[in-house]
Amino acid sequence: MRRGDVTRKTAETEITLGVDLDGTGASKISTGVGFLDHMLELLSRHAMIDLEVAAKGDTHVDFHHVTEDVGIALGQAVRKALGDMKGLTRYADVHMPMDETLTRVAIDVSGRPFLVWRTTFPAAKIGEFDSELVREFFQGFATHAAVTLHVETLYGANAHHIAESCFKGLARCLKAAFAIDPRAGDRLPSTKERIGD
Repeated sequence: MRRGDVTRKTAETEITLGVDLDGTGASKISTGVGFLDHMLELLSRHAMIDLEVAAKGDTHVDFHHVTEDVGIALGQAVRKALGDMKGLTRYADVHMPMDETLTRVAIDVSGRPFLVWRTTFPAAKIGEFDSELVREFFQGFATHAAVTLHVETLYGANAHHIAESCFKGLARCLKAAFAIDPRAGDRLPSTKERIGD
């Protein structure tokens, strides 16, 4: 079983998070941030990753710390769950439509953390959630999962739809890139025979 568990505690947040990369898309999520819960639930479902998140933090200030730190914790848990990465598919990309919005997401499970973010939002808020926090989540995830991640919204008019297309695009990329290729056997998906160097 490819599972990773993380407990992260700072002066601003306290997070317990578990992920099973070979799950069924089941989730149990409580962050105190409704929009983030919604995005994590659809990430779990469309990636076919089981995800448990219990987070609390200084949401009386704003949602920044909880959102960023959940992204960090998810990245750390995924990194653990990937293990030695033998047989991993490694690469994936998708064009994700969400009504009037289309977002392109591409990932390389490279061991080299990098985020290219070419997405803007037409509104500063999605309900009570700051739109700019979507990028903070993705940055935390990419850095701590040690993946190269490109996210570009080609067009879109609704901030909720744009955010959802980013999360669903990530989900479908994770599902494909984390799959084990039966033809690869126990080989690493790298001609260097190393990931991350």
